[in-house]
Amino acid sequence: MNFGKVFVPLAGLLLLGAAYRAYGWPGVAFAGGAIVMFLLMHFNRTMQVLKRAADRPVGTVASAVMLNAKLKPKATLLHVIAMTRALGEQRTPKDAQPEVFRWTDGGGSWVDATFVNGKLTEWTLVRPEAPAEGDESPADPPSADAVKPAAADALRPPV
Repeated sequence: MNFGKVFVPLAGLLLLGAAYRAYGWPGVAFAGGAIVMFLLMHFNRTMQVLKRAADRPVGTVASAVMLNAKLKPKATLLHVIAMTRALGEQRTPKDAQPEVFRWTDGGGSWVDATFVNGKLTEWTLVRPEAPAEGDESPADPPSADAVKPAAADALRPPV
Protein backbone atom coordinates (compact mmCIF):
# COMPACT_ATOMS: atom_id res chain seq x y z
CA MET A 1 0.00 0.00 0.00
CA ASN A 2 1.21 3.49 -0.80
CA PHE A 3 1.14 5.27 2.57
CA GLY A 4 1.99 8.62 0.97
CA LYS A 5 -1.51 8.87 -0.49
CA VAL A 6 -2.95 8.62 3.02
CA PHE A 7 -0.22 10.26 5.10
CA VAL A 8 0.08 13.59 3.24
CA PRO A 9 -3.63 14.56 3.42
CA LEU A 10 -3.78 13.33 7.01
CA ALA A 11 -0.74 15.47 7.91
CA GLY A 12 -2.44 18.48 6.28
CA LEU A 13 -5.57 17.96 8.37
CA LEU A 14 -3.51 17.55 11.53
CA LEU A 15 -1.65 20.77 10.70
CA LEU A 16 -4.95 22.61 10.26
CA GLY A 17 -6.27 21.18 13.55
CA ALA A 18 -3.12 22.14 15.45
CA ALA A 19 -3.23 25.65 13.95
CA TYR A 20 -6.85 26.07 15.03
CA ARG A 21 -6.11 24.83 18.56
CA ALA A 22 -3.09 27.12 18.96
CA TYR A 23 -4.22 30.32 17.16
CA GLY A 24 -7.87 29.93 16.23
CA TRP A 25 -9.14 30.91 12.81
CA PRO A 26 -6.14 33.13 11.97
CA GLY A 27 -3.94 30.06 12.52
CA VAL A 28 -6.13 28.00 10.19
CA ALA A 29 -5.86 30.75 7.55
CA PHE A 30 -2.06 30.81 7.90
CA ALA A 31 -1.70 26.99 7.79
CA GLY A 32 -4.15 26.78 4.87
CA GLY A 33 -2.13 29.40 3.01
CA ALA A 34 1.06 27.42 3.63
CA ILE A 35 -0.58 24.23 2.33
CA VAL A 36 -1.88 26.00 -0.79
CA MET A 37 1.60 27.53 -1.37
CA PHE A 38 3.18 24.06 -1.14
CA LEU A 39 0.66 22.65 -3.63
CA LEU A 40 1.20 25.55 -6.05
CA MET A 41 5.00 25.15 -5.89
CA HIS A 42 4.70 21.42 -6.62
CA PHE A 43 2.29 22.09 -9.50
CA ASN A 44 4.61 24.78 -10.92
CA ARG A 45 7.62 22.44 -10.84
CA THR A 46 5.65 19.70 -12.56
CA MET A 47 4.51 22.07 -15.30
CA GLN A 48 8.07 23.38 -15.86
CA VAL A 49 9.44 19.83 -16.22
CA LEU A 50 6.69 18.88 -18.66
CA LYS A 51 7.12 22.11 -20.66
CA ARG A 52 10.84 21.38 -21.12
CA ALA A 53 10.07 17.78 -22.07
CA ALA A 54 7.49 18.89 -24.63
CA ASP A 55 10.21 20.61 -26.68
CA ARG A 56 12.15 17.37 -27.28
CA PRO A 57 11.26 14.20 -29.17
CA VAL A 58 9.82 11.37 -27.09
CA GLY A 59 12.40 8.88 -25.86
CA THR A 60 15.57 10.83 -26.68
CA VAL A 61 18.45 11.77 -24.43
CA ALA A 62 21.82 13.41 -25.08
CA SER A 63 23.81 10.47 -23.67
CA ALA A 64 22.36 7.17 -22.49
CA VAL A 65 25.63 6.37 -20.70
CA MET A 66 25.42 9.57 -18.64
CA LEU A 67 21.76 8.89 -17.85
CA ASN A 68 22.70 5.41 -16.69
CA ALA A 69 25.32 6.91 -14.35
CA LYS A 70 22.88 9.46 -12.89
CA LEU A 71 19.94 7.12 -12.18
CA LYS A 72 19.31 6.11 -8.59
CA PRO A 73 16.81 3.63 -7.14
CA LYS A 74 13.49 5.06 -5.88
CA ALA A 75 13.75 8.15 -8.12
CA THR A 76 10.33 9.26 -9.32
CA LEU A 77 9.34 9.34 -12.97
CA LEU A 78 9.10 13.14 -12.73
CA HIS A 79 12.74 13.34 -11.58
CA VAL A 80 13.91 11.11 -14.43
CA ILE A 81 11.97 13.21 -16.93
CA ALA A 82 13.58 16.33 -15.43
CA MET A 83 17.05 14.72 -15.84
CA THR A 84 16.50 13.69 -19.45
CA ARG A 85 14.36 16.70 -20.42
CA ALA A 86 12.27 14.30 -22.51
CA LEU A 87 9.38 11.94 -21.95
CA GLY A 88 10.37 8.31 -22.16
CA GLU A 89 9.08 5.99 -24.86
CA GLN A 90 6.61 3.71 -23.07
CA ARG A 91 7.41 0.04 -23.74
CA THR A 92 4.55 -1.52 -21.76
CA PRO A 93 0.78 -1.17 -22.19
CA LYS A 94 -0.69 1.98 -20.68
CA ASP A 95 -1.45 1.80 -16.91
CA ALA A 96 0.19 -1.65 -16.58
CA GLN A 97 2.51 -2.27 -13.64
CA PRO A 98 5.49 -2.28 -13.80
CA GLU A 99 5.95 0.49 -16.36
CA VAL A 100 9.00 0.37 -18.65
CA PHE A 101 10.26 3.50 -20.42
CA ARG A 102 13.13 3.79 -22.91
CA TRP A 103 15.45 6.72 -23.62
CA THR A 104 17.74 6.45 -26.67
CA ASP A 105 20.73 8.61 -27.63
CA GLY A 106 22.08 9.48 -31.08
CA GLY A 107 24.69 6.71 -31.00
CA GLY A 108 22.12 3.94 -30.74
CA SER A 109 22.56 3.24 -27.01
CA TRP A 110 19.46 3.16 -24.84
CA VAL A 111 18.38 2.89 -21.23
CA ASP A 112 15.29 0.89 -20.26
CA ALA A 113 13.94 2.06 -16.89
CA THR A 114 11.38 0.09 -14.89
CA PHE A 115 9.02 2.00 -12.60
CA VAL A 116 6.72 0.42 -10.00
CA ASN A 117 4.08 2.83 -8.66
CA GLY A 118 6.04 5.75 -10.13
CA LYS A 119 9.35 4.84 -8.44
CA LEU A 120 12.43 3.61 -10.31
CA THR A 121 13.28 0.03 -9.37
CA GLU A 122 15.75 -1.07 -12.04
CA TRP A 123 17.33 0.06 -15.28
CA THR A 124 19.55 -1.41 -17.96
CA LEU A 125 21.93 0.22 -20.41
CA VAL A 126 22.24 -1.38 -23.86
CA ARG A 127 25.02 -0.25 -26.19
CA PRO A 128 25.21 -1.22 -29.86
CA GLU A 129 27.78 -3.82 -30.78
CA ALA A 130 30.97 -2.54 -32.40
CA PRO A 131 31.46 -3.77 -35.98
CA ALA A 132 33.52 -6.96 -36.13
CA GLU A 133 37.09 -6.68 -37.38
CA GLY A 134 37.28 -7.29 -41.09
CA ASP A 135 33.66 -6.24 -41.77
CA GLU A 136 34.54 -2.62 -42.26
CA SER A 137 38.07 -1.33 -42.27
CA PRO A 138 38.71 2.33 -41.57
CA ALA A 139 39.94 4.40 -44.46
CA ASP A 140 43.60 3.48 -44.93
CA PRO A 141 46.02 6.06 -46.27
CA PRO A 142 46.82 5.39 -49.93
CA SER A 143 49.92 3.35 -50.58
CA ALA A 144 52.92 4.82 -52.42
CA ASP A 145 52.18 2.96 -55.69
CA ALA A 146 48.56 4.18 -55.62
CA VAL A 147 49.67 7.83 -55.87
CA LYS A 148 49.75 9.16 -59.40
CA PRO A 149 53.29 9.88 -60.63
CA ALA A 150 52.50 13.48 -61.50
CA ALA A 151 51.15 14.07 -58.02
CA ALA A 152 54.15 12.31 -56.50
CA ASP A 153 56.53 14.56 -58.46
CA ALA A 154 54.67 17.64 -57.26
CA LEU A 155 55.20 16.56 -53.65
CA ARG A 156 58.96 16.08 -53.97
CA PRO A 157 61.13 18.95 -52.76
CA PRO A 158 63.17 20.70 -55.46
CA VAL A 159 66.76 19.54 -55.84
